[in-house]
Amino acid sequence: MHQVLRLVHRNLTATIDKPFLIWQILFPLIYIFIAGYAYTSIIEYVNVGDVMIDYPAFLASGMIGFNVMNSSLIAGTIIWSDRRNGMFEQILVGPFTRAHYIASNILTITMLGLASAGIIVLASTFTVFSDAPIFLPTVPYVVLAMILGSILFGSIAIIVSIKMRSTESFQITINTTFLFFAFVSTTFYPMQGAPEALGTAFLVNPLTYVVDIIRFGLFASGSPLLIYEGITLALASTVMFFVATFMLAKLNI
Repeated sequence: MHQVLRLVHRNLTATIDKPFLIWQILFPLIYIFIAGYAYTSIIEYVNVGDVMIDYPAFLASGMIGFNVMNSSLIAGTIIWSDRRNGMFEQILVGPFTRAHYIASNILTITMLGLASAGIIVLASTFTVFSDAPIFLPTVPYVVLAMILGSILFGSIAIIVSIKMRSTESFQITINTTFLFFAFVSTTFYPMQGAPEALGTAFLVNPLTYVVDIIRFGLFASGSPLLIYEGITLALASTVMFFVATFMLAKLNI
């Protein structure tokens, strides 16, 4: 465990800088307050399961899931950078194993996701969440969704970083994939009223499941799909984690 924490410290030190804080903390808050209230004239209220909330609260809860996914990009970026600069080999000749390396990356993105989500909830509690009170007994589901989301998207980022051979292909593939996840999901708009094909695409997108469970955790908004979404998300996270671990274990150095 000590080796994992040492690698987590290295990851955090190498990752957290001013551009990261602007992108990960400031941008989501600005987007929530500007887009949230600007679109209120078009979308005033949204049905989330059996609960109706206003659009700023809907958007803020979606941005928590969006931030979890964005934080996961770091896992792929760290591995890509370590391989490219020879740091991966240096780490493995030290008192670290590949299991330590994988665990530290997942723990790093989970911590960053939880921290950024905590800041969003804190900034939203007395503003955009004022008309959509948080239901404390179901809040643990928010944490569970964030952990599963971090594992899933972090594993995807790790797999892409291993498969790609050039910086350009890595950046294009990872950004295109995560943009698709972001905009073809219930992060920014509800599924109700969407064309049938788009609604189907929402349901095969894991970010939809992460965001839906986060909204359930915040507002206790029940939905018949939640159990299906929870089981699917847990299975997908487990499978992708083992695939990423297997590929990293077989990676030549």
